[in-house]
Amino acid sequence: MCGIVGYIGKEQAAPILLAGLKKLEYRGYDSAVLAVRDEATGGIDVVKAKGRLHVLEEKTNGGRSVPGSCGIGHTRWATHGEPSETNAHPHCTDDCSVVLVHNGIIENYQELREKLLKEGYRFHSETDTEAAVNLIDFYYKKTGNPLEGIAGAMLRIRGSYAFGILFRDFPDRLYAARKDSPLIVGKGKAGNLIASDVPAILDQTRSVYYLENMEIAELTEQELRFYNIDLEPQEKEASEITWEAAAAEKGGYAHFMIKEIHEQPRAVGDTIFAYLKEGESGMAIRLADAGLTDEFLSRVERIYIVACGSAYHVGVAGKYVIETLSGISVETDLASEFRYRNPRLMKNSLVVIISQSGETADSLAALRLAREQGVPVLSIVNVVGSSIARESDYVLYTYAGPEISVATTKAYSAQLAVVYLLAVQCAGVQGVLSKERYGELIRELLALPSQMETALENEERIQWFASKYINAKDIFLIGRGLDYAIGLEGSLKMKEISYIHSEAYAAGELKHGTISLIEEGTLVLGILTQPELYEKTISNLVETKSRGAYLMGITVNGNYGIEDTVDFAVYVPKTDPVFAASVAVIPLQLMGYYLSVLRGLDVDKPRNLAKSVTVE
Repeated sequence: MCGIVGYIGKEQAAPILLAGLKKLEYRGYDSAVLAVRDEATGGIDVVKAKGRLHVLEEKTNGGRSVPGSCGIGHTRWATHGEPSETNAHPHCTDDCSVVLVHNGIIENYQELREKLLKEGYRFHSETDTEAAVNLIDFYYKKTGNPLEGIAGAMLRIRGSYAFGILFRDFPDRLYAARKDSPLIVGKGKAGNLIASDVPAILDQTRSVYYLENMEIAELTEQELRFYNIDLEPQEKEASEITWEAAAAEKGGYAHFMIKEIHEQPRAVGDTIFAYLKEGESGMAIRLADAGLTDEFLSRVERIYIVACGSAYHVGVAGKYVIETLSGISVETDLASEFRYRNPRLMKNSLVVIISQSGETADSLAALRLAREQGVPVLSIVNVVGSSIARESDYVLYTYAGPEISVATTKAYSAQLAVVYLLAVQCAGVQGVLSKERYGELIRELLALPSQMETALENEERIQWFASKYINAKDIFLIGRGLDYAIGLEGSLKMKEISYIHSEAYAAGELKHGTISLIEEGTLVLGILTQPELYEKTISNLVETKSRGAYLMGITVNGNYGIEDTVDFAVYVPKTDPVFAASVAVIPLQLMGYYLSVLRGLDVDKPRNLAKSVTVE
């Protein structure tokens, strides 16, 4: 999570490094450090400060007291070792021949430490980084070549890292290397730079190169050279930054999460088509292959949806959709709480377990409780042959494909699609829907993938908006009915990958206490896709605005009057209101993603989380 910046050129390095670190402080603020080559002495001066960057600024008089035109800087988020000046980067060898800053985690640092202690190296901190700098020095002293020293160490380090490296005996060079942690190289008019992220160097250059995994960069005042792990020269093309800093990634998928967000239309289409068959009267839903015959569904009087996390939010949305379309009463429960309320499950009911992995421990326990009470269980899962699938009476698979990112997107959308199919078919076989309405809903389902594609066209605008709120303290989402359910999932995306405190509230509950949380500048996102609730939610947004909130609104095309109320509006395609979650959630996913990217976080692997929770 740490931030790295480096500079070699014609100008004084320290002020440039501090300016870059200011834009990376969101990556860590446990300590901040500068290491700058002193041309007069031939040594490398290191200045460390515990705490926020302003402490280092004061200590160095804004960098002006640190001479030299080549250096590296670091702002730390502590992993190994408490926040302290001793543990602060950069770390150096005892003879100061190598100085290094690091972002990432070295998994085998204990093993490397033991090896290096036997070689006579000493360690002074609790960090994993010291193992890296000493290992580089070990191989450098064997070969006398900085590149060979770096490559030798990289081959033996397990984990993730981005390195900025200075060698005392090579005063005209700055080195960088990476594996799984971001690092870019910038070519400027007055020198060349390295950084963890584009914003750190935008005031110096807009011409950047992206280091790939296991690549090394060698920078001089005028030249850039790139090498693979075998030290073979690599030709790289510069990317020109023409938009906001985060737009540097729009040429390709930088993370699994953004890839999976864009895969949602296909995942939803594949899932819907898997359960549609051409009949005498046109396309119709067929769930009988999974054992869910029309005769069985016609007898269902109550549905219990049980799930965790995002799957639970599918269940909350499902309650609105199923009850609206079919009139069947639906209860939605958190799987972790389901057993502990001693549920008394009704006759002619159906328990629906939703789980991407099909291995979620709490959901599996809920399934077993339902079966003990003799209630049939339908599972909605993505993984064929999973435990929940095997133990269920009926299974409806989603066709999302593998989902790598911990924060679910396409699995959530595919689960929603299955719930829609279940809701429409239950309503149809129970005689609640006319043939005309049934056909209309089928057509709406078939249109969803293209509507989701259209919703994705908001990406650049949301990326821009997120850049304004990367340092937000709180984000609140409000809506009524199905819009509240959408807000729950959007809020979770903000929390789990951007680490910004976020809460979703039923808009009608604001006056019952929660409006006291609104203060000047608080970001409030209103979701307004339900026509009959639009005016009421607008009124609630006005209430928050009068107390200083900054408003973002998500609504369907045509509701352009919303701009009289909100500060920033996002429009999604108009679909049948019961299916609105599929299109309205996309801007919220994108918002969460870009907040995370702009804050320099590990998007695909959020801290303290795992893809599948297999323990209670």
